[in-house]
Amino acid sequence: MAKQFEVRWEGDLAGTPAEVWDAFTIHTAGWYWQIQYEPRVGGAETGLTERGGVVTVWEPGRHFTTRLDGDGGFFNELDYRLEPSGAGTHLTFTHRGALAEESYDQDLDMCEQHTRFYYHSLGEYMRHFNGSDAIYVATDAPGTFASLREALGVPADAAVGDEVTLEPVGVVGVVDYATAPFLGVRTADALYRFFGRDTWGLPVGVAMHLYGENADETAAAWKRFLQR
Repeated sequence: MAKQFEVRWEGDLAGTPAEVWDAFTIHTAGWYWQIQYEPRVGGAETGLTERGGVVTVWEPGRHFTTRLDGDGGFFNELDYRLEPSGAGTHLTFTHRGALAEESYDQDLDMCEQHTRFYYHSLGEYMRHFNGSDAIYVATDAPGTFASLREALGVPADAAVGDEVTLEPVGVVGVVDYATAPFLGVRTADALYRFFGRDTWGLPVGVAMHLYGENADETAAAWKRFLQR
């Protein structure tokens, strides 16, 4: 049985509505992962979901929606509404869909916490890397989130604003997000995201958004570390 849900994130972002629009329709690898949309109503979405969805609203700089309909009442819909706000843009993001009833509470908690992290990352992207393309690297990590943090050299009590050194590659950054299951570190040329998905019985995740000239070398160094 499918049970419907709605998760919302709302906030002000640096950048014009056109720049924020580009961030979630073109530069998704800079803060989320690589997704492509055909720029029209009825256009195909690829990369967001395994089966792919369809663009149902395309009003550049104002309103965008993509949706996937599945069997048994399951669906997945992302809706973005943009309004100018002071020197920036107010984004109202709504994620609607349906989850399996037997795991609804856990899956909804996971969706809510991931949403807060992803759209915090969008805010970091807009403030520090607006308009930049990135190399996106993501993989599962062995062990637990606690063991990953230890291997990274990040103290368990690290708080937002703390300077840390990611020991595997020796880069210095600032903690920009820190909750029980998630850690975000921003450097001069990257956003590093660490997902303690073992909280929900899933593998720990590592994602990197690499903007610098040495992005390929950095990605290779991280892959070697994670393989070890």
